[in-house]
Amino acid sequence: MARIDPLVQRCVTFSHIKQLHAHLLTSGLFLSHSILRRQFVEHCSLSPWASLDHALSTFLSIPHPTTDDYNSILRGLAASPSPVSALSFYAGFVSSSPPRPDALSLSFTLKACARCASLPFSLQLHSHLVQFGFSADTILMTTLIDAYAKCGCIDNARNVFDEMPCRDITTWNVLLSGFVLWGHPHLALHLFRQLCGVSSSVSPNETPNSSTVIAAIAACSQLGTIANGEEVHSFARASKLDSQIIVKNALIDMYSKCGSVDMAMKVFRSISEPDMTLISYNTILHALSMHSRGAGVLKMFEKLPRHIEPDSITYLAVLCGCNHAGLVDDGLRVFNSMRVTPSMKHYGTLVNMLCRTGRLSEAYGVINTIPFEPDIVIWHTLLGASQTYGDVPLAEVAAKKVAELGSNMDGDYVLLSNIYASNSRWHDVDHVRTTMQCNDVRKIPGFSYIEINGTMHKFIKGDRSHPRWKEISNALHDISVRIRALGYVPEVQNVLHDIGEEEKQHELYLHSEKLAIAFGLISTDPGVELRVIKNLRICGDCHTVAKLVSKAYNRVIVVRDRARFHRFEGGECSCQDFW
Repeated sequence: MARIDPLVQRCVTFSHIKQLHAHLLTSGLFLSHSILRRQFVEHCSLSPWASLDHALSTFLSIPHPTTDDYNSILRGLAASPSPVSALSFYAGFVSSSPPRPDALSLSFTLKACARCASLPFSLQLHSHLVQFGFSADTILMTTLIDAYAKCGCIDNARNVFDEMPCRDITTWNVLLSGFVLWGHPHLALHLFRQLCGVSSSVSPNETPNSSTVIAAIAACSQLGTIANGEEVHSFARASKLDSQIIVKNALIDMYSKCGSVDMAMKVFRSISEPDMTLISYNTILHALSMHSRGAGVLKMFEKLPRHIEPDSITYLAVLCGCNHAGLVDDGLRVFNSMRVTPSMKHYGTLVNMLCRTGRLSEAYGVINTIPFEPDIVIWHTLLGASQTYGDVPLAEVAAKKVAELGSNMDGDYVLLSNIYASNSRWHDVDHVRTTMQCNDVRKIPGFSYIEINGTMHKFIKGDRSHPRWKEISNALHDISVRIRALGYVPEVQNVLHDIGEEEKQHELYLHSEKLAIAFGLISTDPGVELRVIKNLRICGDCHTVAKLVSKAYNRVIVVRDRARFHRFEGGECSCQDFW
């Protein structure tokens, strides 16, 4: 066996595997040595040059398979392109008992559950885990938490975590990552702080590591609050985890998403040249791009070290940077010199770039040359630009394509209606409204966050439930007076409801970002920068109001919407009024 065992690992082609299989059969070793058989079947099911089908047929030839034999196949199926096959195989295993599944059987099957997000099977495995006496197995319970988290059942994951008598750092990291995965950054940071308290006073095997910090940093990125990000960064620095390149890359991303591109650049510059990776460059390029630092993006791109080969993500970041900064000619040059095959996102960014400078016919020409079916985002871009530049024929083409691709977004109908209205085509405006009613088009609720003294305040469009509503209402009135003096005219054409002019103005008045900005003004000292996070694209009227508020109150206002950052200062926006 000592002589045969290395041969299993030396099989590097399917032909080698078949030859070794034949030798094991003719020598009798296949049936007499269960450990060697397990290694062979496992190698056959996991090796990239092997065959899972051959592993299964080999398994079926075993007269009395052991638990190890079953586990060899389970492991291969769980890691295969079709992990759901592991679930049915496990079900057959349980029904044919003996032999009985062991901890490895449950572990492999739980990993398959996590990959295919099968909550019913995860629940079944949870009961088996208790039934077979493995509820004290820390590794297995951690795998169960991961399965529940990947299935989106965060409550079950938390309950299992709370009931565990013993945990290790992987257990904490799995739940922490689950909270981040399903958009619960507050819960993630609460758990992180709880862990920091535990690790400093109780268990050395619960000491936070780089995975812990990266998950906490991701939670800060979701929240968009720089105070939380600085807290986690300080912890990483004190724990000497901030020296790891993966942590530095996460910090760059976090600071950029929290609106501090200068801090992102500071972290990037702290990376020594030997440690610099393509991911580091891609992350800082995207950070600069998101903040409209187009010249900085190009300068960084042109100075890429020779040993770092740009990939599709690199080129996308550079194109986005050129797009946000209006550097169309530079963007075209980069696109035409790409050393990778352009994807939908590359073409979409190029179209957006041309649209923002009014080169709609060129943009439409690019769309017609895309070697695959343009997606709805590209047609959205053309539709929005057609409104901006009043190109009715192109708007109708784009709107038709958007409808064909199944859009049910109210914003698309608003754009088309505005184009018709600006050309006095009132019959077509009525038709758009009727179509919206027939298609049951619903508006996605808009909401905005603003952090004041470490507390996040959420505002929903039209919501008057905030405890300081009277003060907010007074602030909104003061804003209205000041910005009207600067020439503000409400963009009531963005409201499609069949209501009077005054009601339309009032509806615009209560958009969530306006509520957040008003609250920020009454809750902070003069001159303090306001940071708002919006779940949707900022509308034209709110964009205009934010510009004028920044001038009227001498404030910097940073708004992160679903696409980019807008930095309003002195009556201007970093997006140059195209977003």
